[in-house]
Amino acid sequence: QVRLVESGGGLVQSGGSLRLSCAAIGSIVSINTMAWYRHIPGKQRELVAAITSGGTTNYADSVKGRFTISRDNAKNTVYLQMDSLKPEDTAVYYCDAEVVLSTVRTTYYWGQGTQVTVSS
Repeated sequence: QVRLVESGGGLVQSGGSLRLSCAAIGSIVSINTMAWYRHIPGKQRELVAAITSGGTTNYADSVKGRFTISRDNAKNTVYLQMDSLKPEDTAVYYCDAEVVLSTVRTTYYWGQGTQVTVSS
């Protein structure tokens, strides 16, 4: 059984920074792509940033230059450094991981979500 454990959300003023962490725990062979999504009430969940096992990244246009995704493969952990935060970044942030469980099985897992609130 695998679960993703998130931490690092909270309340911050506009222009501030937060760092989110997401650790994959369980019987894991390896992890392919890891990603952060966010959900704003009334809107669809959107991809914020993703990173492959080799370190290739991609970002939503709205966060380019402000957010940085990184990962520690030895710890099965992905991070999201969020700088220059804006009130419109307020959302529940979820991590996602494509986990290799065996040579014949790969499954996607989601974290429980962490609230990020940016005050103006």
